[in-house]
Amino acid sequence: MKTIARLMAASAMTFAGAVTAQAEKWDMPMAYAASNFHSEIGAAFGKCVTDGTKGALEIVTHPSGSLFAGNEIKRAVQTGQANIGERLLSAHENENPLYGVDSIPFLVSSFDEHEKLWKIAEPYVTKALAGDNLHYLYSVPWPPQGLYINKPMTSVADLKGVKFRSYSTATARMAELTGALPVQVEAAELSQALATGVAESFISSGATGYDRKVWEHLSHFYEVDAWLPRNAVFVNMDAWNGLDDATKTVMNDCAATAAADGLAKSKDYTAFTLDGLKAGGMTVERAGDELMNGLKAIGATMTEEWLAKAGDDGKAIVDAYKAGN
Repeated sequence: MKTIARLMAASAMTFAGAVTAQAEKWDMPMAYAASNFHSEIGAAFGKCVTDGTKGALEIVTHPSGSLFAGNEIKRAVQTGQANIGERLLSAHENENPLYGVDSIPFLVSSFDEHEKLWKIAEPYVTKALAGDNLHYLYSVPWPPQGLYINKPMTSVADLKGVKFRSYSTATARMAELTGALPVQVEAAELSQALATGVAESFISSGATGYDRKVWEHLSHFYEVDAWLPRNAVFVNMDAWNGLDDATKTVMNDCAATAAADGLAKSKDYTAFTLDGLKAGGMTVERAGDELMNGLKAIGATMTEEWLAKAGDDGKAIVDAYKAGN
């Protein structure tokens, strides 16, 4: 009997050790402030996975570029330096034009239009990410993009010679076509760039401006609804393939919840952040006809350039979107 008891105790210890050995902690780098809604959705996703796997897989988020800078996150996950991460996809359009499908100027200007486009584009983007050793989990759109500047604007000519913060191929190209001077600045560095004069203007959502309190440096925000870029969450493909089916199911379920909650929060956050910019002292208004016409003409040029780069897949996405509208 004593022998059996010893064997049972040893088996229990072995099982406990196996569970401990299987438990994993994944660090999830994120580029934006902890208070940004993308970071909040990511933290909720991490908790959902941790709870859903009963701690067998713990996901810990690291916002504000504290683990890897924004422009390092995708490469870090591809190479296994981090198992999971979030990144603004359009920032990597130079690697694959399909990553910039959400930043084609004025192809879509509302959440409803954008969701129709993304439903068509998502399988193509998922395939592109797989080619980069990344498993796509979910993505969340930013609110529509507007123009920030420290003076009144009536036309694109007002951007000539202005140092314009870029965060993607699309924003850098827009700067060039308006005569502005593109300067690469990650979100975590934006406040300092504005304070030191490295950047004087940029295009982004009300959310970024609100998070970074840009009213301390800039005076005007013009609603132009140029596009709605997305932040995507992806997993290193080798790490994903190493998970058991039960864990994958939990992660997929949590990802679906995060996508739905993120979309709802982005919509709610749009009005909230614009009100916040106003409360900070900024002038917030719709762009005038002359400015919009100039921007849309630039958008038409950029659309043709994107289609030329994106090839058959890009044409298929845009054609399918336009055919459905």
